[in-house]
Amino acid sequence: MLGDFLKAHRARVSPEDAGLPSHTQRKVKGLRREEVAVLAGVSADYYARLEQGRETNPSAQVLDALSRALRLDTDARAHLHRLAGVAAEEGYAPDVVSPELRRLISGMPDMPAFVMNSVLDILATNALADALYEPFTPADNAVRMAFLDPAAQSFYPRWHWIAQTTVAHLRQTADPNSPRLRRMVEELSRNTVFKQLWEQHEVRGKTQDAKEFVHPAVGPIELNYHSFDVRDAPGQFLVIYQAEPGPNADALKLLATSRATRAAASPGTTHVPLWLTATATSRP
Repeated sequence: MLGDFLKAHRARVSPEDAGLPSHTQRKVKGLRREEVAVLAGVSADYYARLEQGRETNPSAQVLDALSRALRLDTDARAHLHRLAGVAAEEGYAPDVVSPELRRLISGMPDMPAFVMNSVLDILATNALADALYEPFTPADNAVRMAFLDPAAQSFYPRWHWIAQTTVAHLRQTADPNSPRLRRMVEELSRNTVFKQLWEQHEVRGKTQDAKEFVHPAVGPIELNYHSFDVRDAPGQFLVIYQAEPGPNADALKLLATSRATRAAASPGTTHVPLWLTATATSRP
């Protein structure tokens, strides 16, 4: 079955699609075996044995190389690994957010939205997410922000709860053998709370919940969030925050304009937080 799958998908890729010259009449549809072998970085004999069922133990690395050569999407790649009886490795997709997903989150002007990877790096944000996380310098990784940025404990009124859930979420999403994770843990272990929480080995996924913030521009605000896996980029997930109607929604609307308002202020002007000057209808 593995050989049939490879042969069928080989026939779907033209030399032009693969960036190969095609100057002669072809007897086969799509790519030749030798061309797939070159694109995947394996020998022609080895690839022929795979198609013919004489080689039955390809590595995950070889399967990923074949997936790229045959231009397989995420679902087809996962199926190729299942046919070979090999677990698909995490991190196949690079930490690059697709233009389509960037357009999607940019089209949510009323909801903070961002994309993260398995080690909780923030890969892409919309304008309102930038405004929400503006107190952090930089807003680049949720774990680093929570434990190493001085803004965290005033930004999160329930900081200890955030700390616990963030570490448990990192354990749930990250590949324990990832060099990136090992470097992060080494860096973050400078923080004694992180070190203690990491050594507890708690694992907890996050799909939806509520979070409380105290933003310097709009004051206290509570938002609900939902987290979604990005199907075409394994290891990436989309997080969207939403406010319930009422004071929290009013604060979120105020936040949407606060950055522009403050940017227009004269340099050197003492800033008064917007939430202190908001009308009674904006905040109770």
